[in-house]
Amino acid sequence: MSNFRNLLNQAKTDIREVDTAEAQEMIHSGAVLLDVREADEFEQGAVPESVFIPRGHLESQVEGKLTDKDVPVVVMCAGGVRSVFAARTLGELGYADAVSMVGGFNRWKDEGRDWRTPEVLSPDQRNRYQRHLLLPEVGEEGQRKLLNAKVLLLGAGGLGSPAALYLAAAGVGTIGIIDMDVVDDSNLQRQILHNVDRIGDRKVDSAKKTLTLLNPDVNVVTFDIRLDASNVESIISDFDIVVDGADNFPVRYMLNDASVKLGIPVVHGSIFRFEGHVTVFDPKNGPTYRDMLPEPPPAELAPSCAEAGVLGVLPGIVGSIQALEAIKLILDMGDPLIGRYLTFDANDMEFREFKIRKDPDNEITWENRDLVTVVPLDGHCMPAPLAAPAS
Repeated sequence: MSNFRNLLNQAKTDIREVDTAEAQEMIHSGAVLLDVREADEFEQGAVPESVFIPRGHLESQVEGKLTDKDVPVVVMCAGGVRSVFAARTLGELGYADAVSMVGGFNRWKDEGRDWRTPEVLSPDQRNRYQRHLLLPEVGEEGQRKLLNAKVLLLGAGGLGSPAALYLAAAGVGTIGIIDMDVVDDSNLQRQILHNVDRIGDRKVDSAKKTLTLLNPDVNVVTFDIRLDASNVESIISDFDIVVDGADNFPVRYMLNDASVKLGIPVVHGSIFRFEGHVTVFDPKNGPTYRDMLPEPPPAELAPSCAEAGVLGVLPGIVGSIQALEAIKLILDMGDPLIGRYLTFDANDMEFREFKIRKDPDNEITWENRDLVTVVPLDGHCMPAPLAAPAS
């Protein structure tokens, strides 16, 4: 008749056990350390860079977090018992080299090896972000990345409104907003951060009220100033990503040059009538705004939305895509729109994608960043979205 001791002994015959010294050598050589303790144990102390999956969730979550089954896995629990069963389970799931660490975290800690108290979500945060935590591509580690991220929004208008709302709802910890305008009743057809009670208020103040009520985790930093060549570098340098909802060429070129100089990705969006465009300009990894458009077009070819109109729901779609792209960059998830120019036609409900390539004649690049100087670009009015780049 089987009992726990018999089951444990049988499991040990099916897997290999290693001591803490060998486990550390394996980890230094590229093995993954998998911690299968419970959440309350993990919160009291953990090995840096370990992957945390409670034993009870191992079968359902491990293939989403450890995608390469040929990479060696060192399984650790508190004392070396649960890790034996977990290592055997990994073998049954097809992991080529899963071993159990004898003595577990307790022995690792007692021997003076590296450990620390991890940053963990509060119970309220676990409840708020539970749908994120269920996604293996996000999980608790990804949610902590979001909470530690800093995203700057250029504008609290049509594009900035939906982008800000979804970034705040997702738990992006610091959201900066730069806008020097006031709320007007003509804004309310599309700028969903604001309402009739805020008409006449500064847009940044209205935006902060809305976002803080949506998610108190978020620190909203406001800049009620005009972005220009004298301040663009100092402002964006405090952020990881810029979401561009600007409505004029001078700002877009200054932003491009500053982002290239500092190596900060820009999630670009534009809208006009029934058309929307989105792309990601990452100066370290792909083309930039000047690769797409080396010089601004003449002012007479760049009518504004105020002159030609825009369908109110359109910025909601484009701004939401911008928020999604920013989140993908924060989480290093999926395939961002770097070098890819996405267009949307609301009339035909059609998305199209075009390639953007680096311009060999463009001298404002990440490689030349030490030579880049941000200068004013005057005399150009507000743009419509550009014609799609050649595919």
